[in-house]
Amino acid sequence: MFNWTVKQPVDGSVVAPDERLPWPQTTALGLQHVVAMFGSTILAPLLMGFDPNITVLMSGVGTLIFFVTTGGKVPSYVGSSFAFISVVLVATGYDGKGMNANIPVALGGIIACGAVYAVIGLAVMASGTRWIERLMPPVVTGAVVAVIGLNLASIPVKNMAPTGFDAWMQAVTFLSVGIVAVFTSGMARRLLILVGLILASVIYAVLTNGLGWGTPIDGTPIAAAAWFGAPSFTAPVFETRAMVLIAPVALILVAENLGHMKAVAAMTGRDMDPYIGRAFLGDAIATMASGTVGGTGNTTYAENIGVMAATKIYSTAIFVVAALFAILLGFSPKFGALIHAIPLAVMGGISIVVFGLIAIAGARIWVDNKVDFADSRNLLVAAMTLVLGTGDFTLRFGGFAMGGIGTATFGAILLHALLSRGKK
Repeated sequence: MFNWTVKQPVDGSVVAPDERLPWPQTTALGLQHVVAMFGSTILAPLLMGFDPNITVLMSGVGTLIFFVTTGGKVPSYVGSSFAFISVVLVATGYDGKGMNANIPVALGGIIACGAVYAVIGLAVMASGTRWIERLMPPVVTGAVVAVIGLNLASIPVKNMAPTGFDAWMQAVTFLSVGIVAVFTSGMARRLLILVGLILASVIYAVLTNGLGWGTPIDGTPIAAAAWFGAPSFTAPVFETRAMVLIAPVALILVAENLGHMKAVAAMTGRDMDPYIGRAFLGDAIATMASGTVGGTGNTTYAENIGVMAATKIYSTAIFVVAALFAILLGFSPKFGALIHAIPLAVMGGISIVVFGLIAIAGARIWVDNKVDFADSRNLLVAAMTLVLGTGDFTLRFGGFAMGGIGTATFGAILLHALLSRGKK
């Protein structure tokens, strides 16, 4: 597992998962992967009111768990999943401001989700992946992923712009991200969320701290925070309603991870099917470990696929290095204070971009897999799923309510199974 063949760097050469560059280059590449995952991994906990220090720390721990579980064969970073945001917000009643007072309740649900995910992983390890691919074909996975973004769209628009100035700053923020995406190149473009966030925060500081147009950024907590220190861990509380609400996210994580594994297989030219069950199990254990101490649920990261595609370096060694860097950041209170200083309006603008990208990622699954919408089955599954999720269609079972993400996910699976009966 830790035995990589050393390959000397040559421009344009491919470095396979079981190979590595000399340690200085491997260390630099590991740091690059930390930067690539940084924007999404800190954004998800902020949107749910979690401590970003713990989330970054547990993303590093989760990546090491994933590495060991897959036997060091699958190049991947594990970070916080956006699939949990809507169900955590419903389960905790979080309004998007400050720390979430009901984090323990959400943690119990995240652990329950990880347990369901682990069972699926063990089942795949025992029986193969064909049944998962039949249960969740591209028309279903694309619709479910798109719904995550669409269901969350109202959060930044309604809850993260309390004043007219904040609404304008949201617009400045998503325009900043757009400018970075279109008019820059190289690593700046790959880090468009992070670079756009920094640019918008600077503009916000000039307008508020400089010109007095809004609530200024308070740098006192940053200056007072220590460079190193243990984060404040939180113990889970197992509440049935929250567990039943959050556990179905496991199906979304399966769809995300399955797509990730297919993409890695295509890039590396390696058969990853034997490791799909292990990847599910590793991600599930990482999610349960994170929920145990106060972190968010985890998933494999598409951002790191982009870095691998650009560099053609697929060595799993760089993800061990990246994980160790993330753990170091997790033990820095100053890093956490810096993250909490990001203005709410800027986070709202970033959220608009991220949620939109999630929705488009679902549509891309349809395009990449050439889903035929001339087929009435596909058309109806996609159409109904999008409306159920976007409209937050809720079904009640006694005292339990299943919201839009849950009804859309199960609705897509059941509807596809029903309409496909008798299909030749």
